[in-house]
Amino acid sequence: MSTSVRAQEWAERHQIVLYLAAIAVGLLIGGLIPAAHVLEAAINPAIGVLLYATFLGVPFTRLADAFRDARFLITLLVVNFVIVPVIVFALSRFVAADAALLIGVLLVLLTPCIDYVIVFAGIAGGSHEKLIAAAPLLMIVQLLLLPLYLTVLAGPGVLEGIQIAPFVEAFVFLILLPLLLAAITQWASSRARWAAGVERAAVGVMVSLMMITLFVVVASQAGIVLANLAGIGGVIPIYAAFLIVMAFVGAGVSRVVRLGVRDARAVTFSGATRNSLVVLPLALALPAELALVPAVVVTQTLVELIGMTIYVRVIPRLIPLSRA
Repeated sequence: MSTSVRAQEWAERHQIVLYLAAIAVGLLIGGLIPAAHVLEAAINPAIGVLLYATFLGVPFTRLADAFRDARFLITLLVVNFVIVPVIVFALSRFVAADAALLIGVLLVLLTPCIDYVIVFAGIAGGSHEKLIAAAPLLMIVQLLLLPLYLTVLAGPGVLEGIQIAPFVEAFVFLILLPLLLAAITQWASSRARWAAGVERAAVGVMVSLMMITLFVVVASQAGIVLANLAGIGGVIPIYAAFLIVMAFVGAGVSRVVRLGVRDARAVTFSGATRNSLVVLPLALALPAELALVPAVVVTQTLVELIGMTIYVRVIPRLIPLSRA
């Protein structure tokens, strides 16, 4: 067995510890070095490369099959756009008196994740290929429904200053472009040696790519969170409670509709993870009186990333293979 293969196997066995270490180092550097915020420019490229490598690991013929699974897609939509808003409404009442906290919580918790949820669900044995297929649909639906939900839960004034461009850019550069490049690479892999080599290499560096992404996200945003911790500390229990509630909601709904184990895990991860990196530019576009909203959104990112490292261990126990 080659050294590279042994290193890959070691990394896969210890990936949770490695991810926590990447988060810890990111918090340390982001908290101690004010200039670390410049790493924000690397967030989307890091996620794009991570998703490109993830897409490479799923044959595109399986993506077509996944998109035809109506039961899975309907369950995914119901969890994210029917059940989640009810839960978010209940949790957001704890900060309803503070406009910045309320809008930040609503903005981030009402939008399902379309990027690293695919990776974490895959680690936990979920149907990540179906989440890949569903990502464009999730993005489009949240784009259409977010203004409605914000108007109902926070009032029509919140829509002033929010721009749609960040959603469109994220859809193109985080989903469509990596997906297209992965499809081209897979097509070329049977015809060109370089493409086959890229596919093999992508599998070997997945853990490293996830560590880099976690570090970049956390290090770039730690400063703003720590600087505003006194004002935003009240949202941390809300985000933690959301993760706990959604673990049982995802598992329970999946059992009711009789999804298979892998599909149930994927739905559970999708219901729990939020689109914080995509809505952050929306938060930055809000008026000056809501300047605290970006920090509220970023705090969810940090809570969720730590939560995901727990989820990948807990969800397989909550939804065990013996259920199949």
